[in-house]
Amino acid sequence: MRWRDIKKGKKPEEKVSLDTIPYASIPSKIKAFLTDMFMIMMPLAYMVTYVIMNGKDDMQSSLIARNSLWIVYGIIMILFWSTKGQTPGYKAYNLKVIDAKTKQKPSFLKSLLRYIFFVISSTIIVGELIAFFRHDKKTLHDLLSGTYVIEIADTKNR
Repeated sequence: MRWRDIKKGKKPEEKVSLDTIPYASIPSKIKAFLTDMFMIMMPLAYMVTYVIMNGKDDMQSSLIARNSLWIVYGIIMILFWSTKGQTPGYKAYNLKVIDAKTKQKPSFLKSLLRYIFFVISSTIIVGELIAFFRHDKKTLHDLLSGTYVIEIADTKNR
């Protein structure tokens, strides 16, 4: 801060350090992911397997059914991220996805990119393992989409 600015009465700008952002822990993100899989993916898989298809053998042999299952799951996840910033699993463990620039919930496009990059980074396991070597616990899909997951303490911001 310059003396001239202090004399004019300007207050110094407070810099937000990266240490003040409450990044979500890896175990919390894993538990939230597993919760989402059981609350969203499992009912979808059951519906596709036994209501739409003719059982597990037809489901396993149909590439279209498996891909459409991931697309529907992705649409649900994208809608949760872009409208609330949280999926049911994230809400259960007080986590929230936010845009790295605006510090708000991500837009629909950013959520779409996050899901696409999630599928890619999950396919190559290294994309998910990056979080173990970073202080901010970001995975590859968070880095590429410009988002990160934080822990929220109070219930007002949910």
